[in-house]
Amino acid sequence: MHEPLTVVVAEDEFVTRAGIVHLLSDAGVSVLAEADDLDSLLHAAAEHRPDVVVTDVRMPPTHTTEGLMAAQQILTERPTAGVLVLSHVDDPEQLASLLDGRRSIGYLLKERLMEADTLVAAVRRVAAGECVIDPQVVAAVLHRRRRTEPLDVLTHRERDVLALIAEGLSNAAVAQRMHVSERTVEVHVGAVLAKLGLDPDRSVNRRVLAVLEFIRSAQ
Repeated sequence: MHEPLTVVVAEDEFVTRAGIVHLLSDAGVSVLAEADDLDSLLHAAAEHRPDVVVTDVRMPPTHTTEGLMAAQQILTERPTAGVLVLSHVDDPEQLASLLDGRRSIGYLLKERLMEADTLVAAVRRVAAGECVIDPQVVAAVLHRRRRTEPLDVLTHRERDVLALIAEGLSNAAVAQRMHVSERTVEVHVGAVLAKLGLDPDRSVNRRVLAVLEFIRSAQ
């Protein structure tokens, strides 16, 4: 029997935090601890070493970027951990600061908390080592993208594929969304990675680096 997925939930608004805990618990996820500020989050993450930390961006004491600060520290200290960040705004800069070539990162808008399946799926995918980005954030990146290299070397189809990869979709899921064969997606992904200069290297995750380039293009 598999061990249950474990999380620590950090959110300073009690009702919101209780809702997150309830949704995750109902889905069979084990919530090891709750936190309502930066210090309590770092303490809980160090003590319980959960599979995933779910944290709001803004928490006490300053209500600015405590969640991001905590996420970066946790990921630095425990590269195998996963972090799902919840935000009210679609801010590519926040996301870029988190990614930096890492895996096991998620960034969802807080409005997704109304969609239980979306939240739970994101936590599970982050725990599995995937990068998951809210579709609305991906759309914002596409809208704000600068018309400069390197993404301009991609075809429109290749940029569509990269945008779906940024949402955390597998090749099979991208194929289903685009109504093409999985082999066609594999060809597009290979072209994207090659054009962005991401040569095969087992020490890094090229898909995450491609997503990072995608996010940086909107800054």
